[in-house]
Amino acid sequence: MNISIILAAGEGTRMKSQIPKILHKVCGKPLLEYVVDASEGAGIKKNIVIVGHGKEEVIEYFQERDVIFKEQPIGKDIPYGTGFAVMQGKEYIEDEGIVVVLCGDTPLITEDTLKKLLDFHKEGGFDGTVLTALLDDPTGYGRIDRDELGNIYRIIEQKDASEEEQNIKEINSGIYCFDGGLLKYALGKLNNNNAQGEFYITDVVGILRSEGYRIGGYIVEDSLEIHGVNSRIQLAISEKIMRNRINKIHMENGVTLIDPENTYIEDGISIGSDTIIYPGVSIQGSTKIGRDCIIRSNSRIVDSEIQDQVEVDSSLIESSFVGSRATIGPYAHLRPKSRIGKAVHIGNFVEVKNSSIGENSKAGHLAYIGDAVVGSNVNIGCGVIFVNYNGRDKQVTTVGNNAFIGSNSNLVAPITIEDRAYIAAGSTITQDVEAGSLSIARAQQVNKRGWVDKKDLEGK
Repeated sequence: MNISIILAAGEGTRMKSQIPKILHKVCGKPLLEYVVDASEGAGIKKNIVIVGHGKEEVIEYFQERDVIFKEQPIGKDIPYGTGFAVMQGKEYIEDEGIVVVLCGDTPLITEDTLKKLLDFHKEGGFDGTVLTALLDDPTGYGRIDRDELGNIYRIIEQKDASEEEQNIKEINSGIYCFDGGLLKYALGKLNNNNAQGEFYITDVVGILRSEGYRIGGYIVEDSLEIHGVNSRIQLAISEKIMRNRINKIHMENGVTLIDPENTYIEDGISIGSDTIIYPGVSIQGSTKIGRDCIIRSNSRIVDSEIQDQVEVDSSLIESSFVGSRATIGPYAHLRPKSRIGKAVHIGNFVEVKNSSIGENSKAGHLAYIGDAVVGSNVNIGCGVIFVNYNGRDKQVTTVGNNAFIGSNSNLVAPITIEDRAYIAAGSTITQDVEAGSLSIARAQQVNKRGWVDKKDLEGK
């Protein structure tokens, strides 16, 4: 069986964060999750993640994933190093299988590249294969030295490279393929007789090569894929690359992005064709957007489903459902568990929370609809408040079909407004309203003639 061993035990001190480095996110997803997804996508059935610093948080995040975690010991007498980390997964290495060694902080690696690496390794009959890249500026990377047959002869670390060797443009990515039995054999021969006192996986290449085994080098087609994250600056670089990659996929699938550089779409989002997205939009989580929608600037949509032909203007939608042909905004807020029916209009400065609103209903402006079940063809006037909280519990308001809620009304829950009922503007409704009734709940108007003159005289 082919397996991957993913190195994810590093402390990531340059991130200056209490969050484990591999849980920092790029386009809404942790660095490590991209690597696991790429490995699984390449057909690798068993993925072993070597954890160390912050292991509890990492394991908790991935508890629903089919991933095996092995803890790397931590302590001042531990030798560490990439070779030592790989040793922690030794029990899962099968002699006849292939082991892919991956880095948990390289989120840009793709399943396509890993498939090609495996194919190159198997078809070339190599005993080990290094994923390499060609860089204009290879500073900081180990250089690849090939023999006359094109096989890898050795990997030269930057600090050990001569002036001539430093001009080599092909570098080691830190990603490898090894035949399982040979990897176990070479791991058993590693030593830490070096300045850092660590075990290095690059020494496996040297050991196998010195004993006559063939080490191939597969050059990645896009060198950006091996970009690692060790600092906030590198995290931002990865974010930009991934965002461009994601946006390109959506545009190729028929989505119009007015300004891709300023459109933020997280990984895993589904968007239908002919949808138009304006600059400054952020689409996050498990959101699904249908066809022929318009999402205007400064909107944020999180973990929501937006059906076809919906228009959202400068609004926030969280964990909600919006039916087809609905219009939202500008400056509306759909809080979690809102369900907006077909052709509903939620206008400017309207807030909806944990409520369902039936098709063709409308709340044009300045309303709060909380913990409500609203029927179809309902008009909710300006300034209407669904009074849902008594200081201890949330209560439900039910509004039937074709009801009319006049402006500046308060519906004090729990209450039911039945079908075709009318609420007069300015009313505070505390009792149920029967179908077809008009309810007026406000003090009778009284006009006192001459009152102002009388007040003025009394003041003299």
